[in-house]
Amino acid sequence: MIDQKTILLASFLLPVGLFAQDRYGTRNGHVSFRSETPIENIEADNHKVSSVFDAGTGDVQFAVLIKAFEFEKALMQEHFNENYMESTTYPKATFTGKLRGAGAEEMTRSGTYVVDVTGDLTIHGVTRPMNAKGSITVAADGTISVSGAFPVVPEDHGIKVPGVVRDNIAKVVEVRVELNYKKL
Repeated sequence: MIDQKTILLASFLLPVGLFAQDRYGTRNGHVSFRSETPIENIEADNHKVSSVFDAGTGDVQFAVLIKAFEFEKALMQEHFNENYMESTTYPKATFTGKLRGAGAEEMTRSGTYVVDVTGDLTIHGVTRPMNAKGSITVAADGTISVSGAFPVVPEDHGIKVPGVVRDNIAKVVEVRVELNYKKL
């Protein structure tokens, strides 16, 4: 016979179990950026991005370790970390927001869905609202891939670019995000 304590415990655990069914995560997402000017193009990649996505609510979060960005030239990477991003003081960038346009039902069917992404992007200790378009692809094996791109204005995040190299760095930098999720 089931006692009241067992029923009470089950009533608390059941929602947690259902909630966990809609959660996906990754620890090796990819974020890249590109600064394009007539003088110089600067590109960097980061494959150590952690993210969690809740298909039931559309909530998404990701964190990017700034020092994990890799550049073609070591000197660029050093200047990026020490002079611009101050990665010792501001070790990571974060995003917290929502994906709209594909809900829990779509996450059960293979296909690609266009989504709107809204939320707060924190870079260099400064948080700004961010809106972008993206896509979610649900594979037959149940994995989910999210991709999108959005502009970032370094000055909006308190990133100071010295006048000497101002023309070498774009006023608006394109950031691309690619996250391949697995069910948690």
